[in-house]
Amino acid sequence: MKDNKKTEHKSEKQIFSIVKRVQSFEHAGNGLRVFIKTTHSAWIQIFVAVIVIWFGFIFSVTQTEWLFIVLSIGFVLVAEAFNTALEFDIDLTSPKYHEYAKYTKDVAAGAVVIASITASIIGLIIFVPRFLMVL
Repeated sequence: MKDNKKTEHKSEKQIFSIVKRVQSFEHAGNGLRVFIKTTHSAWIQIFVAVIVIWFGFIFSVTQTEWLFIVLSIGFVLVAEAFNTALEFDIDLTSPKYHEYAKYTKDVAAGAVVIASITASIIGLIIFVPRFLMVL
């Protein structure tokens, strides 16, 4: 009898549903819309990403360099998205000022800075030699 209960409980949780998978993508799409609408820093980051991609085409970067560029852009945007999600959560769970809430927000913002600096260094390594060749 114990085995039947375990099997029933397990099968209820693990039944694959196309509808639920589609709903998951809808939720993710909604999250992206909220992220783009509410995060002004993301607008700047996307603008910079478009410029970097444009330079990538102009300078015919290699496939390996494209991988670094794409990963860098994704790294910065993911860091910013996590920062935004943490800010929403902190604003909800700690509406009054609390020093730990401030620390949480500051550390998350610091993570975005780390990602941005890393992406900038990668961009400099890829593009500075190409700009120097043009000069």
